[in-house]
Amino acid sequence: MLKIKKAQDYLQSHDLAGWLLQDYQNSNPVFWEVLGIKAHTTRPCFFYIPRAGDATLLAHSVDVGRFSSLEVAAIPYVGRVDMQRKLGDLLQVGQRVAMEYSPLNTLPSVSNVDGGTLELVRSLGVEIVSSANLIQHTVALLNEEQLETHREAASKLGRIVLEAFEAIGRRVGRINEWNVREFIRRRMREEQLETEEGPVVAVNENSGDPHYEPTKESAERIRPGDWVLIDLWARLRVPGAIYGDLTWVGHVGEHVPNLHREVFGVIKEARDAAVQFIREAAEKDVVLKGQEIDEYARKIIAERGYGQFFTHRLGHSLGQTVHAHAVNLDSFETSDFRDLVPGVAFTIEPGIYLPAFGARSEINAYMTEQGPVVTSPVQDEVVVI
Repeated sequence: MLKIKKAQDYLQSHDLAGWLLQDYQNSNPVFWEVLGIKAHTTRPCFFYIPRAGDATLLAHSVDVGRFSSLEVAAIPYVGRVDMQRKLGDLLQVGQRVAMEYSPLNTLPSVSNVDGGTLELVRSLGVEIVSSANLIQHTVALLNEEQLETHREAASKLGRIVLEAFEAIGRRVGRINEWNVREFIRRRMREEQLETEEGPVVAVNENSGDPHYEPTKESAERIRPGDWVLIDLWARLRVPGAIYGDLTWVGHVGEHVPNLHREVFGVIKEARDAAVQFIREAAEKDVVLKGQEIDEYARKIIAERGYGQFFTHRLGHSLGQTVHAHAVNLDSFETSDFRDLVPGVAFTIEPGIYLPAFGARSEINAYMTEQGPVVTSPVQDEVVVI
């Protein structure tokens, strides 16, 4: 299995004895991502990847058959005492082992193993370290085929968002947020795109809620003078496809109000400065952490007087889920200590949310050995509807 080889390369270069993945009733998505299957299990199961040698699955006897498609050694256990004994046989006292754990829950997306299981493993004399960077290295870096699916999805989303603004323009006063949402959903289906939820279509005050979604009953009508924010995300309907995720804003009327234009200018400045910051670091062979990039862009927005209105992280990684397993650009909601390394696709999406309206500009990028490459359409001016 390619993922096991990738994991072992990382373990050997970081002086780790192994990676112990644990799952109980689908509590740890990383477990299944590494195995490359999804099965219904009812008891705790473990998958141990040593730094060298064969990986081993430890599962209850009633569940072990669920893993028959895997070409790995499977050890069944019966009862808790047997489980603890056999888990102890896999590990050695004094070893440093990675698990889905983040000290003080600094990275909630990584902290998938419950405290009791951590106590159990530690009782076996094992030191546990976070698997955060190991996860990124093993399952979150895109190959060329995946990158192309991402680019295509982002390109299609760019066309659809402009079509949505045009649809608003044709029916100003007779169209509402829900109508636009349904228009976007229909266009996604026609373009062979899929998503589990969304998009965000938010008018005026509603755009001040970063994750607002209209309902059929409460949707606001879009009238002359209104401000409209559209956030849409989707992936191609093919196996292994990677999401694109864009946010654009527009104004219904010929003249964009000065405050709206100013706010958009600030987020655009922060967005573009973040790209340049990453690019210049790469030119100097400096590897940035997610939190450093967020801090850099956040400082720009604060210096322009809008710091208190930027209420979420700068960006997130993209994968087969829209919020994926790799590094986020975040020093605000978490302290993301993971490195932004080649192979990671991610968003940059600064936002400012005032009582009367909110604005966000979201682009996608991909990290190469030479630096970041923007992979999506980029909004440089407020769309005049």
